[in-house]
Amino acid sequence: MDDPPATMPLSQSRFSSPLAAALAGDVLERFLRYVRIDTQSQEDSETYPSTSKQLDLQRLLVDELRAIGLEDAHLDANGYVLATLPATPGHEHRPVIGLLAHVDTSPDAPGANIKPQLICNYDGREVPLPGDPHQVLSPTTSPALRDRIGHDLVTTDGTTLLGADDKAGVAGIVAAVAYLVRHPELAHGTVRLAFTPDEEVGRGTERFDVAAFGAQVAYTVDGSEVGEIEDETFSASSVIVTIRGHNVHAGYAKGKLVNSIKLAAALLARLPPDRLSPETTEGREGYVHPTSIEGSVEQTTIRFIARDFDSARLEEHEALIKRLADEVAASEPRARVTVEVKRSYRNMKEYLAKAPRAVAAAEEAIRRAGLVPQRHFIRGGTDGARLSERGLPTPNLFTGMHDYHSVREWISVQDMAAAAATLVHLVQVWAEAPER
Repeated sequence: MDDPPATMPLSQSRFSSPLAAALAGDVLERFLRYVRIDTQSQEDSETYPSTSKQLDLQRLLVDELRAIGLEDAHLDANGYVLATLPATPGHEHRPVIGLLAHVDTSPDAPGANIKPQLICNYDGREVPLPGDPHQVLSPTTSPALRDRIGHDLVTTDGTTLLGADDKAGVAGIVAAVAYLVRHPELAHGTVRLAFTPDEEVGRGTERFDVAAFGAQVAYTVDGSEVGEIEDETFSASSVIVTIRGHNVHAGYAKGKLVNSIKLAAALLARLPPDRLSPETTEGREGYVHPTSIEGSVEQTTIRFIARDFDSARLEEHEALIKRLADEVAASEPRARVTVEVKRSYRNMKEYLAKAPRAVAAAEEAIRRAGLVPQRHFIRGGTDGARLSERGLPTPNLFTGMHDYHSVREWISVQDMAAAAATLVHLVQVWAEAPER
């Protein structure tokens, strides 16, 4: 079967390889179709997935995967789309690899009524976004644009996010698998696919069955800069401080009232002003970050996230919050202060170190796609961090997205195509591995 023609007026230049050029039209068409579907997740939801609208895209993906020829594609009871690309003849005993991307988009910016803009052959100048005259895509504020002259860009209209995080990953995986189905002469082992909900609210793998997935190694396709492999994340905890005071009528409160709001403010005032916060750290520096405060005179709750690349330092950050809470409790013995620490995820580096082939294979695939592989760390986490901890080594691969979670989000078609080409090469690299 011949490759489908690209129907978009692309510049036909700046592609990393002929394979990337061949994939570009399909990747772009899928991406534009997916981003128009509102799939924002919701932080405080008690359902799983957190929003039912994520299933609108999941059902579409099931239909598209079956149309490609993946007969077992299905949407399970937890909102995961799962499917299998069978091995080519003679490669059934090669390692099974998994490819994953999440369908939800961030709650950090508006995510409905997305109107993507295609800018062909970008010329390096500022790009006004038509939905909001105050929003301009500029190489000054987004320096990566300087390296995309001659690329075809997809942007927002300035009023919503774009959803490249992570619909670029979804489109890249589906386009790569469709290409492999059309080209059975390209050898590969069994490939398992998973499209997950709720990654943006930290619940993407909450009900994911690693054993049933059946892969020996997997890759999330959820990174940014072209050629990037992310094999290290923060270790993360959430810390919840609850302060119980005592409320009485304000007119008769002398000597009786204990204001939990004031005690919470006193705790926050004790945080270091010039270090250990997101706004004062970079690189490998960790932080303690109060993310919300809610309450009344009677009871106030402060939610923190603690992050560090080193697990021992993470414990120090948790201990700092406990110590500050103890100080507040000592200042007002009538108050009751409790601290709850919840483990979120741990640095995937320590788990990937036990499976070096996972990253090495990705590096080789990136080279075959005409790119230079770059290992990066993430000042955050991915679904792969949790999966790696649960026994499935899962580094993160690039998609090409930039300024994600914002109304100035954008992506290069050439970079998306390079990501899809990398996946095609990746399954071939694993087909050359020893039998499992």
